[in-house]
Amino acid sequence: MPGMQSGISDTSPLIVAAFKAALLHQGLIILAVLALLGLGWVAAREFVPAGARWPRPSLRGAAPEPAARRVLRIGFGIVWVFDGLLQAQPAMAAGLPSQVIQPGATTSPAWVQHVVNWGATAWSFHPVQAGAAAVWIQVGIGAWLIAAPSGWTSRLAGLVSVGWGLVVWVFGEAFGGIFAPGLSFLFGAPGAVLYYCAAGLLIALPDVRWRSALLGRQVLAGLGLFLAGMAVMQAWPGRGFWQGTVHGHQGPLASMVSAMAATPQPRALSALVRGFASIASSDGFAINLIAVVALALIGAAFLTCAGAPATRLPAVRALIVRPALILLLTVCLADWVFIEDFGFLGGLGTDPNSMIPVALLAVAGYLAVAPDLAPAAAAAPETASAEPAIPEPATPEPAAVQAATVQPPPVRLARRFAGLGLRALLALWAAVIVAVGTGPLALAQASSTASPILAQAIDGSAAPLNFRAPAFALTDQDGHQVSLASLRGKVVLLTFLDPVCTSDCPLIAQEFRDADQLLGASAHRVVLVAIVANPLYRSVAYTQAFDRQEGLAGVPNWLYLTGSLAQLQQAWRNYDVAAQILAPGGMIAHSDVAYVIDQAGHTRSELDFDPGPGTSSTQSSFAAELAAAAQQVLRPA
Repeated sequence: MPGMQSGISDTSPLIVAAFKAALLHQGLIILAVLALLGLGWVAAREFVPAGARWPRPSLRGAAPEPAARRVLRIGFGIVWVFDGLLQAQPAMAAGLPSQVIQPGATTSPAWVQHVVNWGATAWSFHPVQAGAAAVWIQVGIGAWLIAAPSGWTSRLAGLVSVGWGLVVWVFGEAFGGIFAPGLSFLFGAPGAVLYYCAAGLLIALPDVRWRSALLGRQVLAGLGLFLAGMAVMQAWPGRGFWQGTVHGHQGPLASMVSAMAATPQPRALSALVRGFASIASSDGFAINLIAVVALALIGAAFLTCAGAPATRLPAVRALIVRPALILLLTVCLADWVFIEDFGFLGGLGTDPNSMIPVALLAVAGYLAVAPDLAPAAAAAPETASAEPAIPEPATPEPAAVQAATVQPPPVRLARRFAGLGLRALLALWAAVIVAVGTGPLALAQASSTASPILAQAIDGSAAPLNFRAPAFALTDQDGHQVSLASLRGKVVLLTFLDPVCTSDCPLIAQEFRDADQLLGASAHRVVLVAIVANPLYRSVAYTQAFDRQEGLAGVPNWLYLTGSLAQLQQAWRNYDVAAQILAPGGMIAHSDVAYVIDQAGHTRSELDFDPGPGTSSTQSSFAAELAAAAQQVLRPA
C-alpha cells in the first residue's frame, strides 16, 4: 500500500546475511592467498640455492628501528586492525550511511554535506560490497604496518594509511567536523582519522629523519601548537563550554556526555558517565577551566621543548616535557572514558575515537627527542642513509655477469621471491588484503546502479512462477488497441498505476523507465506495460498527462493501458490487484506489484514493488531488480 514502507532496517536479515557471506568469501580468498604465498615461498627457497637468491639487506650492524617509529607503527597498526574489526559489525553495512555518515555531516555547511553525500553514494548503493571492503582495507593496513618494520615496504604502508585515512576523514567524518560549530578537542576534533594520517606521514619518512632529535622536536611543536589552539577554542566566550546549563538546557559538554551515557553499554560504565554528566551540568565552569588550563600548559611545554637549545634539551625533556606528557596522557584517559565513552560502544562505533591516537603521537614525539633512545644518531652523520647496507658481492666473472643478465624474468622473480624474509612475506600478504578490499570498493564506486539487494531487503525476493498469464485487451495512451496476445514474442514487464497518484506510482514509473535504460541493447525486446488502477480517473487523457509528467511519453516501448471499468476490474481480478478509493480526491490504494511475462505469454515471476522511501539508491535498486528479472527471461535456457 502507498507509503507503508519506511525504509531499510540496519539489521535487515537479508543484508546482514549477505554482508557476512561477503566477509566469509573474501576471508577464504585471503587465507588461500596466504597459503599460496607460503607454499610458493617454501618452494622457491627449496629450488633456488641460497647463493643464487636475490641479495637481501643484512641486518647485522644495521641500526635498529627507532623506538618512536616503532611506537607509531605498531600502535597505529593495532588501531587500524581494531577499526577494521569494528567495521565488521552486522549492522554496519546498512546502517553506516544513515547512522554515522549523514548525522556526522548534519551540522556542517551545505557544501560539506554535498561532498559527504557524494562520497557516501557508493556505500548507499552497494552496502554489502562497501562494508566488506572497509573491513579488509583497514585490517590489511594495520597488518601491513605491524609486519613491515623498515625499508620501502614499511614507508609505503604509511602512505597507504594516509590515503585511506583521508578518504575516511573527508567522507566518513565530514572533515572531522572542523567546519561545524562546537569544535572541541574534548569531542574529538579535528577527527580521529586525521591523527592516523599524521602518523602515516611520519612512518613514510626516510629512516634517516628518525636518527635526529629534530623530528621529535617538530612533532612536539606541532602537537603543542595544536593543543594551544584547542585551549583557545575551548575558552572562547559564547561557545557554551563555560556553562553547565544554558537557559535550563544542558550545555555542549554535559549534553555530549549525557548522549554518550544513553548508548547501550555495561551498566557500571553508564552510571559512571552519567555521574560525570551530572557534575558537568552543575560545575561546568570548573570542568572547562581544568580542560583549558591543562591544554594550555601541555601546549606551552611542548613548544618550549621545540625551541630549547640542544645543550639544554635533556633537562627540558626531563623537567618540562615529561610532566606535560604525563598530564596529556591523564587528560586523554579521562576524556576517553568520561566524555568519549570509549568511542566504540553502543552500536555503530567505527573507532576508539581520538584520544588513543593523540597519546600515541605524543609518546612518539617524546621518544624521538630522547638521545638515549637513538644511539645510532651519534655514531653516524644525519645525512647518512639509514637503510641497511647491502653487502657488496664479489665481482663476478664476465661470463657470470652475462648469465645473470640474460636470465628470463621468471627466474629473476623466483630469485627475488626466495630472498624475501618472513616479515616481508607477511607484509606482501597484508598488501594483498588491502587489494582484496580496494577492488570491490572501486567497482562499486564506478557503478551508478544500486545493488538489487536493497529492493529485496524492502520487499523480499521475486517469487518464481510459471503459468499462462491472464489475457487482456485494452487501449494504450495513443488510443490503439493492445492485447497480451499482440505482445507475444517480447518480454512484458507489467504493473498497475494510478494516473493521479502522488506517492508510489510516480516512483514506480521512474523505476520502470530506469530499468529500460539499464536493459540497453535488449530494451527493444522488452515492453513496459502499466494498467490503470483507478476506477474514477481512467480516461486516455489521464494516462497521457501521467506520461508527460513522468517523462515517459518519449519511451518507445512504454504502454499505459486503460479501458472500460468492467475491463479494468477484470484485469485487477486476474492479477490479484486490490484497488480501493482512499479519499474524495480520487487517489486509490492499490497493490504495488510487477509481473514478468515471457515471450510465450507465461508469467515467470512476481515482484513486490512497494518502492519504500523512494531514495535515489532504492529507486536505482528496484530498477536494477526489474532489469535483471527481464534479462533472466531473455537469456536462453
